[in-house]
Amino acid sequence: MRSRSLIRELDYSIPIITLALVIIGLLMVASATQTNGFTNNPFVIRQLIALILGVIFLILSLGFDYRVLKEYSEVIYLLNIILLVVVIIFGIEFSGTRRWVRLGPINLQPAELVKLGLIICLADFFAKHKKELVKIKQCFISCLYIMPILILGLAQNDLGTNLVFIFIFAGMFYAAGANLKYYFTVVITAVLGIGGMLFAHFQLGMSIPLKEYQLMRLIVFWDPTIDPLGYGYNIIQSKIAVGSGGLLGKGLFQGTQTNLGFLPEKHTDFIFSVLGEELGFLGAVVVLVLFFLLLWRIFKVALEAEDDFGQLLTIGILVMLLFHVFENVGMAIGIMPITGIPLPFISYGGSSLLTNILAIGLVVNVNVRRKKLKF
Repeated sequence: MRSRSLIRELDYSIPIITLALVIIGLLMVASATQTNGFTNNPFVIRQLIALILGVIFLILSLGFDYRVLKEYSEVIYLLNIILLVVVIIFGIEFSGTRRWVRLGPINLQPAELVKLGLIICLADFFAKHKKELVKIKQCFISCLYIMPILILGLAQNDLGTNLVFIFIFAGMFYAAGANLKYYFTVVITAVLGIGGMLFAHFQLGMSIPLKEYQLMRLIVFWDPTIDPLGYGYNIIQSKIAVGSGGLLGKGLFQGTQTNLGFLPEKHTDFIFSVLGEELGFLGAVVVLVLFFLLLWRIFKVALEAEDDFGQLLTIGILVMLLFHVFENVGMAIGIMPITGIPLPFISYGGSSLLTNILAIGLVVNVNVRRKKLKF
């Protein structure tokens, strides 16, 4: 009886849209990593394993009330810290960053799980202190709450993940009812501070906590032709791939930029470029519409949530997915700097796919419990 009541409350559009995006993602990963066909492709197989695990965890998660997570927020916060420290100590360095920890044949990206853990912790923290957020003292304490996560993220040289942390915090802080005067003071101060550091670095030679490749990504974002065969190569090739797709695309598995190896990181960072080349403008629009519908339904769940914790939890997931989509698509078409952020449900990456499915599981959990169930 209880399970039937839960099912009646389910917004089926959320899992259906998610499944559609995952299927498109599997096709794009298969196309970007063509080796021995679809079924024998190791990238597709690993992605399918992550999908199956995610679905299992999602189903299991519906068996408990999401509000139970509030009781373990301190433990989850500590686990977030531990996971990031483990990456710093034991992580595998690739392209200047430490993101992965090897567990036998599996490469785990703990920061992906930390994103979801941070959302849970912030939802509990802001829900408990919602009435106090109008005070400058609580605004300051809120900033201190996330600071250890940001410092450890910076120690991994993972600028992209840190940006996700910051946007999750900013979105949830705003949704929780922060004093707008203090809120925008912090935002403007941060923007001016970053701009000032960059100016001082380029004009005065001041050292800042960014690696050379991170600075170069910012430089070539404005003009990729400064270093067309080096740091600007990725942006240039990505824009060529997207533009060459035209209206209908070159056809699935038929992308020349993709198949001939011109497009870098094609199964991860630039999976949207593969999609644009092979499925064209119409295919890209379909995917973006699916993302819009998913985000809209998540926003609707947030509006209908029964409690502050559930609402903030859903808003945090909404912000995380929104920023991922905006940044990944933006860097593929050259309107955002390259940060290595994956496209949710579509980019290759077991940790990312598993985390995003778990996030959808929490949204569904809030959705089905938006009303008091009668048995």
